[in-house]
Amino acid sequence: MKKLLVTGSSGLIGSEVCLYFANQGWAIYGVDNNQRAVFFGSQGDTRWSQQRLQSLIKGFVHYEVDIRDRQAILDLIDSLRPDAIVHAAAQPSHDLAATIPFEDFDTNAVGTLNLLEATRRFVPEAPFVHMSTNKVYGDAPNEIPMVELEKRWDYADPIYQYGIPESLRIDQSKHSLFGASKVAADIMVQEYGRYFGLKTCCLRGGCLTGPNHSGVELHGFLSYLVKCNLEKKTYKVFGYKGKQVRDNIHSYDVAHFIEEFIQTPRSGEVYNLGGGKENTCSILEAFDIVASLTGKNMEYEYVDKNREGDHICYYSDLRKMKTHYPNWSITKSLQTIFTEIVAGWLSRNQ
Repeated sequence: MKKLLVTGSSGLIGSEVCLYFANQGWAIYGVDNNQRAVFFGSQGDTRWSQQRLQSLIKGFVHYEVDIRDRQAILDLIDSLRPDAIVHAAAQPSHDLAATIPFEDFDTNAVGTLNLLEATRRFVPEAPFVHMSTNKVYGDAPNEIPMVELEKRWDYADPIYQYGIPESLRIDQSKHSLFGASKVAADIMVQEYGRYFGLKTCCLRGGCLTGPNHSGVELHGFLSYLVKCNLEKKTYKVFGYKGKQVRDNIHSYDVAHFIEEFIQTPRSGEVYNLGGGKENTCSILEAFDIVASLTGKNMEYEYVDKNREGDHICYYSDLRKMKTHYPNWSITKSLQTIFTEIVAGWLSRNQ
């Protein structure tokens, strides 16, 4: 039986990957020390997700290991010798990073290096999938000419009619400290592919979402927005008139792409992983969709200052992914994603 090691296994993507590959017959090993609860408090706690994996996956092995602990990571990969590694552990908030720069960089950059070097030493043939972020582009996407519509911004330049390609530059822009630490990790993952020949890829995620997200204000936009609607909490909109646009991809479709890559891996690849143009919505449009599902109007307040380095409009050009892996496509529509997130929060609050 093949072994899969997943870091951040209790998080949204990590848990989805664990369940997906368990259903494909893999033995699943998870690394997660619930650091999300340290970063975001009790609302970010993922122990419920860990317990869910332990109840649903036969033989699931959980390691309470911090990826910043270099020796522990070396020892783990040396002893386990996994057939593939999915690295989904991170400090994920670009707002929070400014207040904890050492913890952010040590988690995102150094933790990734620890895993890469352990892979190179002990299982160099194992595909290594890194969950990067579209924040590696910094605010460079904001330089693209925009058109303002009634409830959203969109690209005015026809070059970007399909979204942001992987060729967009990642330097000479404002990233947030989170974006910068993820750039360091992203480049290192590429380098271990190009320099050492490891089978690595960086998945530059947009809004990765789904019903198993422990969404909080500083991370997990769609999940947190739905939670606020259901609980009649005031949602804060930061700048851009609430017309900022994101593409949303269900965690299942992320896991499916990871499977495609592991089956036919490449070295040092980069893919923009999002829902694409069809799965885009602005914050104002998201308010309308969730209200139509719950029957509750959105309560929000507008803060006339955008987050530092935040994107006005961002959606992923999926053409490279689909060219390299033609068996992969988006299967979960935006409406389905909203419906599942609403149901997920309702089931958790029963």
